[in-house]
Amino acid sequence: MNKLILTTAALALTAGMSFADTVRMGTEGAYPPYNFINDAGEVDGFERELGDELCVRAALTCEWVVNDWDSIIPNLVSGNYDTIIAGMSITAERDEVIDFTQNYTQPDASAYMALSADVNLSGAVIAAQTNTIQASFVAASGATLVEFSTPEETVAAVKNGEADAVLADKSYLVPVADADNSLVLLAQQELIGGGVGMGVRESDNDLRDKFDAAIASMKADGSLNALIAKWEVGEQF
Repeated sequence: MNKLILTTAALALTAGMSFADTVRMGTEGAYPPYNFINDAGEVDGFERELGDELCVRAALTCEWVVNDWDSIIPNLVSGNYDTIIAGMSITAERDEVIDFTQNYTQPDASAYMALSADVNLSGAVIAAQTNTIQASFVAASGATLVEFSTPEETVAAVKNGEADAVLADKSYLVPVADADNSLVLLAQQELIGGGVGMGVRESDNDLRDKFDAAIASMKADGSLNALIAKWEVGEQF
Protein backbone atom coordinates (compact mmCIF):
# COMPACT_ATOMS: atom_id res chain seq x y z
CA MET A 1 0.00 0.00 0.00
CA ASN A 2 1.98 2.81 -1.38
CA LYS A 3 1.25 6.36 -0.33
CA LEU A 4 -1.45 7.87 -2.56
CA ILE A 5 -3.23 11.18 -1.99
CA LEU A 6 -6.26 11.81 -4.14
CA THR A 7 -7.94 15.04 -3.07
CA THR A 8 -7.32 18.05 -0.83
CA ALA A 9 -9.53 20.81 0.53
CA ALA A 10 -10.46 22.85 3.55
CA LEU A 11 -12.46 21.44 6.42
CA ALA A 12 -15.19 22.87 8.62
CA LEU A 13 -14.34 23.90 12.18
CA THR A 14 -16.21 22.44 15.11
CA ALA A 15 -17.25 24.32 18.21
CA GLY A 16 -14.35 24.60 20.59
CA MET A 17 -11.79 22.76 18.43
CA SER A 18 -10.68 22.33 14.86
CA PHE A 19 -9.16 19.59 12.76
CA ALA A 20 -6.35 19.93 10.27
CA ASP A 21 -7.10 21.35 6.83
CA THR A 22 -8.03 17.84 5.65
CA VAL A 23 -9.05 14.57 7.19
CA ARG A 24 -6.78 11.90 5.73
CA MET A 25 -8.53 8.58 5.24
CA GLY A 26 -6.05 5.70 5.51
CA THR A 27 -6.84 2.51 3.60
CA GLU A 28 -5.04 -0.55 2.27
CA GLY A 29 -6.03 -0.40 -1.38
CA ALA A 30 -5.56 -4.14 -1.83
CA TYR A 31 -8.61 -5.86 -0.34
CA PRO A 32 -11.53 -5.91 -2.77
CA PRO A 33 -14.44 -5.42 -2.54
CA TYR A 34 -13.71 -3.33 0.57
CA ASN A 35 -10.92 -1.29 -1.00
CA PHE A 36 -8.70 -1.55 -4.07
CA ILE A 37 -6.90 0.57 -6.64
CA ASN A 38 -8.82 0.82 -9.91
CA ASP A 39 -7.46 1.10 -13.45
CA ALA A 40 -7.28 4.88 -13.08
CA GLY A 41 -4.96 4.50 -10.09
CA GLU A 42 -7.61 5.66 -7.61
CA VAL A 43 -8.92 4.13 -4.40
CA ASP A 44 -12.18 2.36 -5.19
CA GLY A 45 -14.59 -0.10 -3.63
CA PHE A 46 -17.15 -0.25 -0.85
CA GLU A 47 -15.08 1.79 1.59
CA ARG A 48 -14.23 4.50 -0.92
CA GLU A 49 -17.91 5.05 -1.65
CA LEU A 50 -18.82 4.78 2.02
CA GLY A 51 -16.01 7.05 3.19
CA ASP A 52 -16.85 9.77 0.68
CA GLU A 53 -20.48 9.77 1.83
CA LEU A 54 -19.51 9.80 5.51
CA CYS A 55 -17.30 12.84 4.90
CA VAL A 56 -20.20 14.66 3.22
CA ARG A 57 -22.55 13.88 6.11
CA ALA A 58 -19.94 14.89 8.69
CA ALA A 59 -19.26 18.17 6.81
CA LEU A 60 -15.62 17.19 6.38
CA THR A 61 -13.39 17.31 3.31
CA CYS A 62 -11.25 14.21 3.06
CA GLU A 63 -8.29 12.86 1.13
CA TRP A 64 -7.33 9.23 0.66
CA VAL A 65 -3.98 7.77 1.68
CA VAL A 66 -2.89 4.21 0.88
CA ASN A 67 -0.72 2.35 3.39
CA ASP A 68 0.57 -1.21 3.84
CA TRP A 69 -1.67 -3.30 6.09
CA ASP A 70 1.07 -4.46 8.44
CA SER A 71 1.88 -0.85 9.45
CA ILE A 72 -1.58 0.65 9.13
CA ILE A 73 -2.20 1.06 12.89
CA PRO A 74 1.29 2.38 13.77
CA ASN A 75 1.08 4.95 10.97
CA LEU A 76 -2.32 6.13 12.20
CA VAL A 77 -0.93 6.56 15.71
CA SER A 78 2.13 8.42 14.39
CA GLY A 79 -0.04 10.86 12.44
CA ASN A 80 0.46 9.83 8.81
CA TYR A 81 -3.34 9.94 8.40
CA ASP A 82 -6.36 10.53 10.64
CA THR A 83 -8.57 7.47 10.18
CA ILE A 84 -8.35 3.83 9.17
CA ILE A 85 -11.12 2.69 6.84
CA ALA A 86 -9.70 -0.57 5.57
CA GLY A 87 -11.91 -3.56 6.30
CA MET A 88 -10.59 -3.56 9.87
CA SER A 89 -12.54 -5.68 12.33
CA ILE A 90 -13.17 -4.22 15.76
CA THR A 91 -11.32 -6.27 18.36
CA ALA A 92 -10.48 -5.75 22.03
CA GLU A 93 -6.76 -6.00 21.26
CA ARG A 94 -6.88 -3.23 18.64
CA ASP A 95 -9.14 -1.13 20.85
CA GLU A 96 -6.33 -0.94 23.40
CA VAL A 97 -4.25 1.01 20.88
CA ILE A 98 -6.81 3.02 18.88
CA ASP A 99 -10.47 3.97 19.10
CA PHE A 100 -13.24 2.75 16.79
CA THR A 101 -16.51 4.12 15.55
CA GLN A 102 -19.52 1.85 15.65
CA ASN A 103 -19.36 -0.91 13.06
CA TYR A 104 -20.37 -0.14 9.48
CA THR A 105 -20.64 -3.81 8.52
CA GLN A 106 -21.79 -6.81 10.45
CA PRO A 107 -19.14 -9.47 11.15
CA ASP A 108 -18.29 -11.02 7.77
CA ALA A 109 -18.00 -14.78 7.68
CA SER A 110 -14.42 -15.97 7.24
CA ALA A 111 -14.04 -18.75 4.67
CA TYR A 112 -11.39 -21.28 3.77
CA MET A 113 -10.14 -21.68 0.20
CA ALA A 114 -8.01 -24.57 -1.02
CA LEU A 115 -7.07 -26.56 -4.10
CA SER A 116 -9.43 -29.37 -3.12
CA ALA A 117 -12.69 -29.66 -1.22
CA ASP A 118 -11.23 -32.71 0.55
CA VAL A 119 -8.69 -30.75 2.60
CA ASN A 120 -8.69 -31.80 6.25
CA LEU A 121 -8.42 -28.57 8.22
CA SER A 122 -7.53 -30.37 11.43
CA GLY A 123 -3.78 -29.93 11.77
CA ALA A 124 -3.53 -28.27 8.35
CA VAL A 125 -1.20 -25.47 7.35
CA ILE A 126 -3.38 -22.37 7.02
CA ALA A 127 -2.32 -19.11 5.38
CA ALA A 128 -3.63 -15.77 6.62
CA GLN A 129 -2.70 -12.13 6.26
CA THR A 130 -0.51 -10.76 9.07
CA ASN A 131 -2.26 -8.87 11.89
CA THR A 132 -5.76 -10.00 10.93
CA ILE A 133 -8.49 -11.63 12.96
CA GLN A 134 -8.05 -14.70 10.76
CA ALA A 135 -4.36 -15.01 11.69
CA SER A 136 -5.24 -14.79 15.39
CA PHE A 137 -7.99 -17.37 14.96
CA VAL A 138 -5.72 -19.86 13.20
CA ALA A 139 -2.96 -19.37 15.79
CA ALA A 140 -5.41 -20.17 18.59
CA SER A 141 -6.98 -23.13 16.78
CA GLY A 142 -4.00 -25.45 16.91
CA ALA A 143 -3.49 -25.44 13.15
CA THR A 144 -0.16 -24.34 11.71
CA LEU A 145 -0.29 -20.65 10.76
CA VAL A 146 1.76 -19.14 7.94
CA GLU A 147 1.42 -15.35 7.65
CA PHE A 148 1.89 -13.09 4.66
CA SER A 149 1.90 -9.31 4.23
CA THR A 150 -0.76 -9.16 1.50
CA PRO A 151 -3.94 -11.10 0.75
CA GLU A 152 -2.59 -11.97 -2.72
CA GLU A 153 0.36 -13.74 -1.09
CA THR A 154 -1.95 -15.90 1.03
CA VAL A 155 -3.70 -17.13 -2.11
CA ALA A 156 -0.37 -17.72 -3.85
CA ALA A 157 0.76 -19.82 -0.87
CA VAL A 158 -2.15 -22.20 -1.45
CA LYS A 159 -1.51 -22.41 -5.18
CA ASN A 160 2.22 -23.14 -4.79
CA GLY A 161 1.77 -25.67 -1.99
CA GLU A 162 3.09 -23.64 0.95
CA ALA A 163 -0.31 -23.86 2.64
CA ASP A 164 -3.21 -26.29 2.58
CA ALA A 165 -5.80 -23.52 2.71
CA VAL A 166 -6.21 -19.79 3.25
CA LEU A 167 -8.58 -18.22 5.77
CA ALA A 168 -9.90 -14.75 4.91
CA ASP A 169 -13.13 -12.76 4.65
CA LYS A 170 -15.57 -14.68 2.50
CA SER A 171 -16.38 -11.53 0.50
CA TYR A 172 -12.72 -11.35 -0.53
CA LEU A 173 -12.34 -15.05 -1.39
CA VAL A 174 -15.55 -15.60 -3.39
CA PRO A 175 -14.50 -13.59 -6.46
CA VAL A 176 -10.99 -15.06 -6.27
CA ALA A 177 -12.40 -18.59 -6.39
CA ASP A 178 -14.86 -17.64 -9.13
CA ALA A 179 -12.00 -16.40 -11.30
CA ASP A 180 -9.73 -19.43 -10.79
CA ASN A 181 -11.04 -22.95 -11.46
CA SER A 182 -8.17 -24.50 -9.49
CA LEU A 183 -9.43 -22.97 -6.23
CA VAL A 184 -12.48 -24.03 -4.21
CA LEU A 185 -14.22 -22.63 -1.16
CA LEU A 186 -14.66 -25.13 1.66
CA ALA A 187 -17.96 -25.66 3.43
CA GLN A 188 -16.57 -24.76 6.86
CA GLN A 189 -16.75 -21.07 7.81
CA GLU A 190 -15.82 -19.09 10.91
CA LEU A 191 -17.63 -16.09 12.42
CA ILE A 192 -15.01 -13.98 14.20
CA GLY A 193 -14.60 -10.32 15.06
CA GLY A 194 -17.12 -7.63 15.97
CA GLY A 195 -17.80 -6.17 12.57
CA VAL A 196 -15.81 -3.53 10.70
CA GLY A 197 -15.42 0.05 11.93
CA MET A 198 -13.34 3.16 11.36
CA GLY A 199 -10.23 3.50 13.49
CA VAL A 200 -9.06 6.84 14.89
CA ARG A 201 -6.39 7.93 17.35
CA GLU A 202 -7.52 7.70 20.98
CA SER A 203 -7.15 11.47 21.34
CA ASP A 204 -9.47 12.25 18.39
CA ASN A 205 -12.80 11.89 20.19
CA ASP A 206 -14.49 14.67 18.23
CA LEU A 207 -13.52 13.17 14.89
CA ARG A 208 -14.69 9.75 16.03
CA ASP A 209 -18.03 11.18 17.14
CA LYS A 210 -18.56 12.96 13.81
CA PHE A 211 -18.02 9.77 11.83
CA ASP A 212 -20.02 7.75 14.34
CA ALA A 213 -23.01 10.06 13.85
CA ALA A 214 -22.62 9.85 10.07
CA ILE A 215 -22.59 6.04 10.18
CA ALA A 216 -25.68 6.06 12.39
CA SER A 217 -27.49 8.33 9.93
CA MET A 218 -26.68 5.97 7.03
CA LYS A 219 -27.98 3.03 9.03
CA ALA A 220 -31.16 4.94 9.85
CA ASP A 221 -32.02 5.94 6.28
CA GLY A 222 -31.10 2.59 4.68
CA SER A 223 -28.28 3.94 2.53
CA LEU A 224 -25.66 1.86 4.34
CA ASN A 225 -27.60 -1.34 3.65
CA ALA A 226 -27.83 -0.33 -0.01
CA LEU A 227 -24.03 -0.01 -0.21
CA ILE A 228 -23.54 -3.33 1.59
CA ALA A 229 -25.84 -5.01 -0.93
CA LYS A 230 -24.16 -3.29 -3.88
CA TRP A 231 -20.64 -4.39 -2.90
CA GLU A 232 -21.68 -7.72 -1.29
CA VAL A 233 -19.59 -7.23 1.83
CA GLY A 234 -21.75 -9.09 4.34
CA GLU A 235 -25.08 -9.12 6.12
CA GLN A 236 -27.24 -6.00 6.18
CA PHE A 237 -28.25 -4.22 9.38
